[in-house]
Amino acid sequence: MPVTPQKITTANRLDRNLGLIQSGSMITLDIATPAGQKAKFRSTFIGYLPKQYVLVQYPDSNKLGNFSQFITQGMGVTVRGLIEGHEGAVVAFVSNVKQTLQIPSRIIVLEFPRSVSLQSLRSAMRIDTDIIAKIKIAKEYWQATIIDISVSGCQVLVNNGESLVMEKDKLIELVVEDFQELRNLKFTGKICSIKPQANGVCIGIHFENKSKASVIKLLHHAIIIES
Repeated sequence: MPVTPQKITTANRLDRNLGLIQSGSMITLDIATPAGQKAKFRSTFIGYLPKQYVLVQYPDSNKLGNFSQFITQGMGVTVRGLIEGHEGAVVAFVSNVKQTLQIPSRIIVLEFPRSVSLQSLRSAMRIDTDIIAKIKIAKEYWQATIIDISVSGCQVLVNNGESLVMEKDKLIELVVEDFQELRNLKFTGKICSIKPQANGVCIGIHFENKSKASVIKLLHHAIIIES
């Protein structure tokens, strides 16, 4: 039976998007247990055979813990990988475990996905985080936590910052000293919201354009962070 042009286009698009993840690059496996527990684990993308399967490295057993018992045939997995050479883009797909191999190394064989999405971090994509940072307010640095971030801005919880006096549209500096092998990333932006919290104050920040490169770098690392 001849293959229709539409099917050819779909297959080509799957191969093209999946092929954007380079062999040996770091990926994240999102796993959910039947009881609803969820976790993310780092892995390495090995490769794929079109229309047949995808190969990924088995995550570190010490990190997996009890989740290792659920990596069996039929289990659903969401895979996310960063695209080398495409600034601010992520490839993602959902699949099921086909089988696991022990030789030549521990490998998970996934079913070939039905769809592979390509998402730009330059869109409104916002992810929840727990990134330790420092924020400079009135020439003093305060300990803070970035609780969510997108390419355009973030929400920062300033610990014990109830007494701080801040104004909207004021320019401030945010520093991430150490996060997943990133060192001393600096961002500048304007305050767009101020919300008192029980344990401090939550500040909404809109990044300046000159901080975009650093924001993209932090977003990349935040996406592949393991729980």
